[in-house]
Order: sequence, then structure tokens, then C-alpha cells
Amino acid sequence: MTEPQGGGWLKRLSDGLSRTSRQMSEQVVSVFVAKPLDQDQLDALEEMLIEADLGPAAAGRIAAAFGEQRFGKTPTPVQVKEALAEAVAAELIPRQGRFDPLSGPRPFVVLFIGVNGSGKTTTLGKIAADLTGKGARVLIAAGDTFRAAAVEQLAVWAERSGADFISRPTGADAAGLAYDALEKARSERYDVLLIDTAGRLQNKQGLMDELTKMIRVLRKVDPDSPHEVLLVLDATVGRNALAQENIFGNSMGVTGIVMTKLDGTARGGVLVPVAQASDSPIMLIGVGEGIEDLQPFDARAFSRSLVGLEDGERAGALHG
Repeated sequence: MTEPQGGGWLKRLSDGLSRTSRQMSEQVVSVFVAKPLDQDQLDALEEMLIEADLGPAAAGRIAAAFGEQRFGKTPTPVQVKEALAEAVAAELIPRQGRFDPLSGPRPFVVLFIGVNGSGKTTTLGKIAADLTGKGARVLIAAGDTFRAAAVEQLAVWAERSGADFISRPTGADAAGLAYDALEKARSERYDVLLIDTAGRLQNKQGLMDELTKMIRVLRKVDPDSPHEVLLVLDATVGRNALAQENIFGNSMGVTGIVMTKLDGTARGGVLVPVAQASDSPIMLIGVGEGIEDLQPFDARAFSRSLVGLEDGERAGALHG
């Protein structure tokens, strides 16, 4: 994906996380600016972080790291938020990944997995638009063969982005489509193949069997494919995103996570426990419907936005 350009993306990120950051920053600032730091306040901070869906383990570590800060007698609200942002960033920086399909082999195969409604199809479309904008030849495969609406949505994205498109009739074998798509991508020298998949958790075992079959068939054509398996999660489902990560992550060889709809929740902090529960890094995050609203995950920028720090707002050195 194209790297964020200046303050525009950070402004959208801050706006998208405003429901979380407003709630968190108002509480934190009101507690910590008013009186000296003590254990009761740190306990209160830990509770606030848990309420924002950061999870008990991370909340405890973040509160402890915050407690080690040495503020002056009258810390400013910005200093307090800076310290909290750094504590959150320390949790996330090791989980920051990089999605760069144009740096790998050709065709670079990306499989998108996740439950229906997670933003999977839209994410694929945004990535296709970004890649074609860089001059790449992209083939999109509509692997969710059970939902005609998903196929139609992908066809629109393909036309909008200038990518080519391959699909099969409703109910067709998804693995067979994946095989044909990769054969086409190889023979016609595409740079990237993006494959959508079904996300019907009503029959979890059947879905996992189907996805496993797709991967097995792809490897008959190219033993190294898929080169990325992106799990798309919807931040608005809160802690349920953790359960979804567990279901898919344990069986599908996920290589990266995309967190969407961070603008639609008051609990954007759920990204923190998801990042730590997964063996895979966070690669991309989305805060809106526009193509430019899907961007590489930047742990420090996310942490600053989460606690309500505006782009460019700096506290200066903390007092010793």
C-alpha cells in the first residue's frame, strides 16, 4: 500500500478513532492532571483501558509502564497523553508488519479470509486499486462462489480499479476457481492475484475444509503460494474479533491481519489484544470507505490517535 501522505491520513485516523480517544483521553486527563500519581489512579487507568477493549493483560502492562513515568508537579494534558501513547506503542511496535506484494515473486498470490461482513471484499478492492495505480497488472478472483452479492461487489471494484476479473457461477467449486485463476495469472504474466473467499462461520468445519482445499490446490500450481494470507477483522465487533482470529489463525496459516472499520466503534483498542493474541502481524488498518482510508499499520501513529493526540501535537520532554 502507498505510505500515508502527511497529515491527511493521520487526521482521518484521529477522526476515525475519536469515539475511543475522546472517552479515554477525557477520563485519563481528568484523573492524572488533577493530582499526583498513585496506585489508585493506576488501577483506575487499568480499568479504563480494559473498558476500551485493550484486554486485561495489555492494560496491566500499559498501566505499569505509565506508572514509571516521572511527571512534574503539574503535568499538562498533552504530557499525560504522550506518556500513555508511548506505553501503548510499546505493546504494538513488535506486532507491526509490512504488506508489499510488488516486492515478491510474480504472480504474487494474496488470499483474503474472514467472516462475511468483516470488510474482506472491500479491502481486496482497495488493495487492487492501490496496486493498479502503481502500474501493476492485477487479477481478482471471486472465490466466494456462494454469495452472488460478493461476486457483483468484486466485479464493480475490478472495473473501478482497472483490474481483470475471474468468477464462476454461484455454487461452483471455489478451489477449482482458485486453480484456474492462478494458471491464468501465471500464463498471462500478472503481477498480483487477489483471491476472495467465503466467510460462512455457520458451518465452521465446512468453511475451514473449503479454505484448506483452496490452499492445497494453489500449491499444486505454485508450491510457494499463497504468498500472503490476510485475515480481515471488523473492529466494531469488539472482543469477538479475538475469537475470529483464533478460529482462522489456528488453522489457515495467516500471515497478516487487516483491521477494518476502526471509525465505527468506541472500542478501537481491540486492535491491541488481537495483535498480541495472533502469531501474525498487523499489516493494514482501515478507517473509512475511501480507497485512501486503508493504510499500512503504524503502531506509533495509531497509539497517538487512540489517546487523542492530534498530529503534530508534542509535549516536549517529561520532567525528571
